[in-house]
Amino acid sequence: MSDLILLLAEHGGGRVRLPTWECLGFAQGLASQLKKHVVTVVLGKDIDSICAEIAAGQQQSVWKVSAPELESYNPDYFSAALGQIVQQARPYAFVFSHTYRTIDFAPKLAAALDIGFISDVIRCRVEDGRLLFLKSAFHDKLTAELSFCVGPPYLVSIQIGSFPADAAQRGGNAPVEDKFVDLSAVPNRRKMLQIVQALKNQVDLSKAEIIVAVGRGIGKRENLKIAEELAAVLGAEIGASRPLVDMEWLPRDRQIGSSGQTVAPRVYFAVGVSGAIQHIVGMKNAAFVVAINKDPNAPIFKIANYGIVGDLLEVVPALTEAVKQQRAQSA
Repeated sequence: MSDLILLLAEHGGGRVRLPTWECLGFAQGLASQLKKHVVTVVLGKDIDSICAEIAAGQQQSVWKVSAPELESYNPDYFSAALGQIVQQARPYAFVFSHTYRTIDFAPKLAAALDIGFISDVIRCRVEDGRLLFLKSAFHDKLTAELSFCVGPPYLVSIQIGSFPADAAQRGGNAPVEDKFVDLSAVPNRRKMLQIVQALKNQVDLSKAEIIVAVGRGIGKRENLKIAEELAAVLGAEIGASRPLVDMEWLPRDRQIGSSGQTVAPRVYFAVGVSGAIQHIVGMKNAAFVVAINKDPNAPIFKIANYGIVGDLLEVVPALTEAVKQQRAQSA
C-alpha cells in the first residue's frame, strides 16, 4: 500500500470547479496528519488546460487520465478508469466531492474493488492511527461516526461546503504526469445523447460568496423585491426556503436545504427564514449568518452570528440604504 491520498478533480466548461479545492484542503489536512502525499486525478479528454490550472494552484502532483471514452460522463467508463488507477497506485485513500456523479459511480467503483465507501462526510479525525468519519443523519438531527472495518484503500466523498476551499495550500507548480487506462474492453451500455439543462439560467448557489435567502416570513410575493434590492447592492445571489419554491415564487434552482442546494457562502442573510432543520442542513456551513425575523424565538437565531428582531419590511430596506450610503462614501 502506497502513501498516496488521491482526489478526483471536478471540472466542467473548461474550468476547475470549487469542490475540487474544498477536497484538496481536506486531503492536505489528512495527509499532514498521516504523513502522506496528495495527488489530484483529472479524468476526461482534452484536459490539458484543466491539469495546468490545478498544477498552478497546488504544490503536489497531478495525474492526467485522458481517453476518448472519458470525453463525457459515463459511470461505466469512470468507475473502470478509476478502478485501474486504484489498482496501479494502491493509494491509502481516494477522496471525491459528494456530487450527483459521485453518487452514481462511487458505489459501483467500491463494489468492483470490493472495498468500503463512506459518503457525504462532514468531518474527519484521526484517533490512534485510525480514521473516524462524521456524517449527518436524519436531516441533521443526528451525527454518525463511522470507520472502515478493512482497508486501505478507503473511498470517501466529502459534503460540498463542509471544508473551506481557502484552507487548501495554494501556489506552486505541481508536476503533471500522464496515467494510461485501457477502456477498450469496458462494455458501452450507455450513450450520451445530449446534456439537457433542466432549468433555464440555472444558478449554482454553491459558488456564491454572499446569499440573501428569503423564507415564508416575507408574507407575499411582491415583497421579494426588497430582498432582491438588497442582493443587488451586495452583489449577492437570491436563495429561498422550500415553501417559496413550492408556491412557485422562485425557481427550483434557488432552493436551499436538504431537498435543494447545499451552500457555504462567506455571508448568508436569512430574511424571514424561520430556520427549519431541512433548511439549516443546506446552509449550516456559511461562514457568517445574519438573521432577520420578527419572531424572537425563530430557530434561525440559534445559529446566527447577528440576529435582528424586527419587521423585515422595515429592516431590509434600511439595510439596503445603509449599504448604498457606505458604497457612495467609499467611492
